[in-house]
Amino acid sequence: MVKSVVNPWEVTGEVNYDKLIRDFGVKRIDKDLLNRIKSITGEIHPMLRREFFFAHRDFEPILDQYEKGNKFFIYTGCGPSGPLHLGHLGTWMFTKWLQDKFDVEVWFQFTDDEKFLFKQKSYEEIQKWTKENMLDVIALGFNPKKTHFIVDTWHANLLYPEAIKFAKKITFSTVKAAFGFTNDRNIGEIFYTSMQAVPAILPSVLAGKMIPCLIPLGIDQDPHFRVARDVYPKLGYPKPAILHGKLLPPLKGMEGKMSSSEETGAILTTDDAATVKNKINKYAFSGGQKTTEEHRKKGGNTDVDVSFQYLKIIFEPDDKKLAEIKRKYESGEMLTGELKAYLIEKINAFLKEHQKKREEAKGKVEEFLFSR
Repeated sequence: MVKSVVNPWEVTGEVNYDKLIRDFGVKRIDKDLLNRIKSITGEIHPMLRREFFFAHRDFEPILDQYEKGNKFFIYTGCGPSGPLHLGHLGTWMFTKWLQDKFDVEVWFQFTDDEKFLFKQKSYEEIQKWTKENMLDVIALGFNPKKTHFIVDTWHANLLYPEAIKFAKKITFSTVKAAFGFTNDRNIGEIFYTSMQAVPAILPSVLAGKMIPCLIPLGIDQDPHFRVARDVYPKLGYPKPAILHGKLLPPLKGMEGKMSSSEETGAILTTDDAATVKNKINKYAFSGGQKTTEEHRKKGGNTDVDVSFQYLKIIFEPDDKKLAEIKRKYESGEMLTGELKAYLIEKINAFLKEHQKKREEAKGKVEEFLFSR
């Protein structure tokens, strides 16, 4: 078995989310919190209902403030080092739902500096992917009047003065312990968390008043905010609230997470219909039995079947339909090929529309780039 590692730059092995709740010191999202969210939004997003977003830090105080009429803002981001995949989009689709339901601003950070420092890629290549990735974000339908793109090197005049305030209060030993850094890491990597901490206070800095911050993220990104968490009050700001999401598994199985760097493990936002069909049919790990006869008799395991998990997490919002698919597959009535065919149809319908909107987004980037 592959050793389990979960940090912002590496996710390997089977991810034990119960263990991460204990290790990271976060709280599970319970029924009371879900009911409270529903009382405000009128509904519960499927990713909340199905426990894909499963844990949080300090979300209750955010809701306390909201119910008093004090809106929060949302901070999320993208590390631009290559084409985007479905795992990226899932978190941002949920973020857009939050924006719509709470009617709040989204500050979207593109961490071009991070990817240059941590990847063996040129600055110029990272800039290309920054511009490409923006198109996918815009295509998801964020409100341009309430969504602000900030790029670390393009907006250094805004970010760096605040980043050094964090850097002054975070020790080298703290960063090494949090991320397992050794002495051969470049000094930019050591500094980077300070840059990622800033957007959680930037709107407050610009407005000259305290505005609560909510960060929806994959739980692998949590270490950055554990490192910076105690610094926020020292600088006079509240700690940001966080909603923690699980990680979309790669096609090959439930260990690790989907990654663009592994072509056979990811569905990219730019994949055409034939490519999606081939990837799902060839690489998507099946929970079915080895033969049709055996599958009809024993049924499949939806807990490990990647096609079912993709439906559950993103592509089948209808709970009744999902329950029907689960029943049929586990009873042996539905075969693996039929399950994969249904997923392929869902993904290709989504990507056809997404790619159309992505093309239209090429003329809209300036509407989203923050300027003052």
